[in-house]
Amino acid sequence: MARTTKIFASILSADFLRLGEEIRTCADAGADGFQIDVMDGHFVPNITLGPGMVRACRRATDLPLDAHLMIEEPASFLEAFAEAGADSITVHVEADRHIHRTLEAIHELGLRAGVALNPGTPLEVLRPVLHLADLILIMTVNPGFAGQSFLAGSEDRIRLAREFVDSHGYETEIQVDGGINAETARLAAGAGATNFVAASAIFQHPDGIAAGIGALREAIAAATA
Repeated sequence: MARTTKIFASILSADFLRLGEEIRTCADAGADGFQIDVMDGHFVPNITLGPGMVRACRRATDLPLDAHLMIEEPASFLEAFAEAGADSITVHVEADRHIHRTLEAIHELGLRAGVALNPGTPLEVLRPVLHLADLILIMTVNPGFAGQSFLAGSEDRIRLAREFVDSHGYETEIQVDGGINAETARLAAGAGATNFVAASAIFQHPDGIAAGIGALREAIAAATA
């Protein structure tokens, strides 16, 4: 069965001095949305963006914005990101002792809910909350920094996630994030991923943003033909 695929541009690698322009270039090139990576220096070893950046992106585009919260106690910040203009919020199962309640709270705010897993987290932890997740994010690097390499064996985890979702009859999106370029997007798509987050492969492509998105789209299409 053919599945709809999406490309989300992670603004972590964008030129913040030209952010609005680069967002519009991504949109014109066919990006399906944007991811805002939020890191607190505790859950992951980096500090990045907050609700203000979501608000800035919202002024530049009507495309979906996903706030990927790589932070401790994410439930405390859901309303702030919703008010800033996020369309979806993705939280890490490792960072939230009450993930069931948090996913419900995201839905109560009228947003799509995503649940993310680090490379060392078993997929089995999704079973109790699978019915609440619009999106499963399989991290293909250890989160914290852009520009990392896709971890070997990640396609096996993606394949297991696809089997897990399909066996329960859900239409949950399977997103991949970390080291995604044309080559690894092809691997991930072949394993069953449907939503691809890329940062450097888009914003730092040697031939420009449009070429980066085009290369990803071509690789994904070839893997799913």
